[in-house]
Amino acid sequence: MMMGSVNSRREAIIQFVVLGENHQRQAIKAVIDTGYTGFLTLPSAIITTLGLTWYMQEEGILGDGSLCMFNVFEATVIWDGQIKSIEINESETEPLVGMGLLDGYELNIQGFAGGLVTIKPLS
Repeated sequence: MMMGSVNSRREAIIQFVVLGENHQRQAIKAVIDTGYTGFLTLPSAIITTLGLTWYMQEEGILGDGSLCMFNVFEATVIWDGQIKSIEINESETEPLVGMGLLDGYELNIQGFAGGLVTIKPLS
C-alpha cells in the first residue's frame, strides 16, 4: 500500500521513486489526476537529469479540450514496492500521476487539507 496526503490546495499528493538510465533514483511528489489517462508527467529538467530514453511523440487532449503533442520517454518507477516500466509524458507542469499508474489499484482520498491518500492493489 502507498500513502500520501491532501495538500492545502486540496490536491491528492503521492511520493514515489523514478529510476534513471544510470541507476540514479529521484523521489517525485506528484498530484493524482484521474482525468489523465497516461502514467506520469515530468518536466524536461527531471527527464534530462535522469537521462531517460525518448520513445515517441503522441497527441494528447488537455483538460480544456485542446490538443497537444507530448514527447514520450521510457522509464522505470518503484510503485508500491515493485519495479514497473512505464511511459512518461514530458510536460512543463508539476508532475501528475494518471490512471495508467493507478490501473489495478484502489484509490482512497480523504477530501480535506491534511487528509490521507491511500493506494492499494485490488484483490
